[in-house]
Amino acid sequence: MTRVGAETVPEPPRPGMFSNARVVGDRFFLSGMHAGSPDGVVGGDDTYLQAVEAFRRVRELTEACGAHVDDIVVLRLYLTDIADKGDVGRARGEVFTGDFPCSTLVEVSALVDPGLTVEIEAEGIVGASARRLPFMHRSVGVGSDVTSG
Repeated sequence: MTRVGAETVPEPPRPGMFSNARVVGDRFFLSGMHAGSPDGVVGGDDTYLQAVEAFRRVRELTEACGAHVDDIVVLRLYLTDIADKGDVGRARGEVFTGDFPCSTLVEVSALVDPGLTVEIEAEGIVGASARRLPFMHRSVGVGSDVTSG
């Protein structure tokens, strides 16, 4: 297991408490990324701008893990106001070029720092985007697979 960092992503304030990213074999895991910084929240109270910054950090850490952003297979997104899901969706759409990762989006009462409105966790498999198979749809009860490209 290897701890990974990126120069443009702030490290945890108390080193040793957690890691921003870990690589285990060909899998990588990113802690929740947000727009917080020692100077305040990047993007102020604008959830779209906070999401853009959080996704920038996700991209930087993913690349530091030796992967491409399209190698991300799972996202977990936390919002303090579910009404902002469109803003986060717009930012997400600016990041991924292939099929979107599997995703969970939940509303939470608060994040680690006041003023934060969105936090994004990610995990993936290095090289997964290069090995992507065509979409497979399994018909329930029929027992045959139908592919589409």
